[in-house]
Amino acid sequence: MHVIVLGAGEVGSYVAERLSRQGIDVAVIENDPDRLAAVEEKLDVMAILGSGTHPGVLKRAGVGRAELLVAVTNDDEVNMMASLAAKQAGVDRTLVRLEAEELRSEAAAELRRVVGADLVIDPDQEAARDILQLLEMPGASEVEVLAGGEVLIVGARLTADSSLVGKSLHEVATENEPNWEFLFGTISRGGETIIPRGNHELQADDMVRVLCKRQARRRLMDVLDLAVRAPRRVLLLGGGRTAELVALPLARRGAEVVVIEQDEARARELSEKLHRVTVLRGDITDAEVLLDVEVGSFDAVAALTGADDANIIACLFAISQGAGETLAIAHRLELLPMLTEIGIDAALSPRTATADRVISLVRGEIAGVATFLEGAVEILEYEVAPGSVADGAVVSEMDLPEGVLLGAVVHGDTTEIARGRSKLVAGDHVVAFAMPTGAERIGRLFA
Repeated sequence: MHVIVLGAGEVGSYVAERLSRQGIDVAVIENDPDRLAAVEEKLDVMAILGSGTHPGVLKRAGVGRAELLVAVTNDDEVNMMASLAAKQAGVDRTLVRLEAEELRSEAAAELRRVVGADLVIDPDQEAARDILQLLEMPGASEVEVLAGGEVLIVGARLTADSSLVGKSLHEVATENEPNWEFLFGTISRGGETIIPRGNHELQADDMVRVLCKRQARRRLMDVLDLAVRAPRRVLLLGGGRTAELVALPLARRGAEVVVIEQDEARARELSEKLHRVTVLRGDITDAEVLLDVEVGSFDAVAALTGADDANIIACLFAISQGAGETLAIAHRLELLPMLTEIGIDAALSPRTATADRVISLVRGEIAGVATFLEGAVEILEYEVAPGSVADGAVVSEMDLPEGVLLGAVVHGDTTEIARGRSKLVAGDHVVAFAMPTGAERIGRLFA
């Protein structure tokens, strides 16, 4: 398979890396020589200098044999024009990054159809959605939503005083019967991630990922010793687009929201846009600024600037002052697992959700995918195809690859935790945890 990635920025370079790791032939187009050189040095990809809207550049990138174009530059118009050019050259599918709300609206649907945009993504919007989900589940480090919102996977690091520490998964399930509606999908410990069995004993500092039905979310929060109440006072450090997309929904829900932004013009712009939000001007790494706003009095503090160091420092200072939950955006992926280890409650990158959407397009049998940065396990969502191996199969009788655990089955309006007796039929959506070796083989069961 041949994929063209347009744009070698933060999102494009990570998408190219994920695809090339899976053995996919990737061409990267970038008009900035320095960015292109960095990608060429790091990745095994074809690197092409130029504009993705130019037919000659697309031809050099192999557009005639490409099955997918991923246009993720910071310029909406360039992305749309590249999609149009790729479609005219015969590319089957295109994924286009669009940030302008007017281009993503229903009113612009015809325009998107004309340029051939099969899937539209917005990394800032994806990050804002993830942040809002995390703020709804204080104490969770990760929250993934699949199967149309019917299935949640919650990641949390167990503290030494957690009621789960020292117990086996079987003991935890037995204590919570008959209302046990969860599945421990993975446990990360000491740099290693496993799909556990019932006799696996939980330890302090374990990072667990637990699957549950949407209706069981609050019950799971109780089991994991997480706070049930959403934060009422939220401090957003940095006034970029992601912060703007987070602030307004929080304010509409009745939360008191304060934003600190260093740039005077941007702070003024936010004040005019966000009428229910308090916008202050200041440097988030300045202790006096954070003390003046009484950072320790907030239920949640989210550091959302483009500077990883500033986000980390600000969160650690907020923790030292007694703030509730802390969340940081990190653009360097290697930092993310470390942040929860040093006390920051949750960390995320704008790149990962976009890359997951691309992987879903590339591996066409997958209805959804989510990846963890700590550990190699993927969460995969499949729709059972008519006549497939899974159609009419009972889970206990399926020849599942090693390193695969079926987590949930969504049948119409009914969602159940997958059991040995669960029967699958065409149209069901199945959510599975898969190690890399299993992920390569499981798809054929559902296609």
